[in-house]
Amino acid sequence: MSIRCEIVSRDKSLFEGDVDIVIVPGSDGEMGILPGHAPLMATLGYGILRIRVKGEEQAFTIAGGVVEVRPDIVTVLAEVGEDVEEIDIQRAEAAKARAEELLKRAPPPDTDEYLSIQAALRRSKIRLDAVRRFRPTRRHRPDKPIKDKDKEKEE
Repeated sequence: MSIRCEIVSRDKSLFEGDVDIVIVPGSDGEMGILPGHAPLMATLGYGILRIRVKGEEQAFTIAGGVVEVRPDIVTVLAEVGEDVEEIDIQRAEAAKARAEELLKRAPPPDTDEYLSIQAALRRSKIRLDAVRRFRPTRRHRPDKPIKDKDKEKEE
């Protein structure tokens, strides 16, 4: 038995299809959603959304949004979302470095600028963590930087 799943970010559709389970990063923790789940609406936090189809897992980074669950469909409307396989590692590392540098300049912690920088740092850390955990062809060693698979093909 499967459940329909649609994952959409502000700018594109990330996934649409039948899955065995959806695991979402809810604001209050992870939620596993199986076929026949009771209807619910919940807010999403920052984290990794996972789907499983016939034993194969696919992961997406999510930064906020909502999930609507009905017995036969799960709809995820993410503020920001990205398939882990499509993450540009160098861009994520550069965003993390930029955000860390901006935080060192210490804008007042109660300003919108500070909160925006913190959110950017959190998103970049989640993206890098997702790559380390869910890209099957990579086993990250702390003493070696992660390489982007597209760059590796060019070399």
